[in-house]
Amino acid sequence: MGIPVVRRRAFIGTALAAGGAGLLGLRYWPEDGLWNPCFSHPIPESLLKHELVLEAWEGIEASQRWDCHVHLIGNGKSGSGIWLNPAMDSLWHPVQRIQKQFYLNAGCVEDGVSSDGAYVSRLVELQKEMPGTGRAMLLAFDYHHDSQRRRVQALSPFYTPNDYAARVAQGHPDQFQWIASIHPYRKDAVARLEDAVKRGARGVKWLPPAMGMDPASPRCDAFYAAMARLNVPLLSHGGKELAVHSGEYQALANPLRLRRPLDQGVRVVVAHCASLGQGRDMDRGPNGPMLDNFELFSRMMDEPRYQGRLFGEISAMVQYNRVGRALHDVITREDWHGRLVNGSDYPLPGIMPLISLRKLVGEGFLDGSKVAVISALRRYNPLMFDFVLKRHLRRGGRGLAASVFESRRVFG
Repeated sequence: MGIPVVRRRAFIGTALAAGGAGLLGLRYWPEDGLWNPCFSHPIPESLLKHELVLEAWEGIEASQRWDCHVHLIGNGKSGSGIWLNPAMDSLWHPVQRIQKQFYLNAGCVEDGVSSDGAYVSRLVELQKEMPGTGRAMLLAFDYHHDSQRRRVQALSPFYTPNDYAARVAQGHPDQFQWIASIHPYRKDAVARLEDAVKRGARGVKWLPPAMGMDPASPRCDAFYAAMARLNVPLLSHGGKELAVHSGEYQALANPLRLRRPLDQGVRVVVAHCASLGQGRDMDRGPNGPMLDNFELFSRMMDEPRYQGRLFGEISAMVQYNRVGRALHDVITREDWHGRLVNGSDYPLPGIMPLISLRKLVGEGFLDGSKVAVISALRRYNPLMFDFVLKRHLRRGGRGLAASVFESRRVFG
């Protein structure tokens, strides 16, 4: 899913759950507040037409702007088929419970009522405010399955059916495309893929630590063959996953495990450019050293054989705990820009403690004079906020090319 929960946010959540908010020093408190105010009215014209916002759209072919990482969430009370792990409502799992509240607040929906339709309605309105005819790509999300191909709901954080994602996208064709999620260990995985493609799916989304699939396993080969035959890209989480319970499955997010689909002709998009955590250098054998996942991703990006087949996706890379070398490299490696695509990871940009403009300024990625306008956008439209913020990132006088935001070329 790519919903990284920074240590800072987990600390805030745990403290609040224990009734200890007063223990937090101002140094740790998010500068934009804790909760999204969820302004229901449109972005004011003065803000929408501000020179910084207009500048962000210069050079962008808006019809090619496909935000390739938009979560489709809810509580399933409308009959959508969405399922949430009961741990998210358990007093025995206070951090997960507070995470859920953050996600719902970021999507500006209430708990305890049918949030499915409200979430979609809000997202439709946000998307309509984005200039041009771009699309938000809605992500389905499959259950965890074990090596015996059995569904394991206890290890599944949530489930968003392909059928629901397809219906929402088809119901709002001017705002959405959709990406299926199919566990490759399913006995009917290939049939599900073929059906999803017939219904307009533009790719397949995996989060290996949460879903329990090993992208390097021969069990996936039949699925990879079908993906290559159908020319369907794989959007797979890369790097450490902090949002959902992963336990011993973290190693499955090692980007080197994605060599197998790449070598079988699948177009692979590595979510977040594998910008968190460490993975074993499998290229040096089963006992290879532990290296930063981003270093492993970078190695693959620099291999000529993966030109045109391996891509990096930059969602979440502006979050508090990701600001650093990886963000520096994706901005300054201009030779990569034709192989990078943008995703917002919505509703994450609406979680206020998750992105610190103050830190981005302090680390030299953002001009401090731009903070007020970009911060104001966030309260009205997190999609616009994410886009404008990334368009104004700079490192060594360089920014991300317009092509990074024209993601349709990879999924269209």
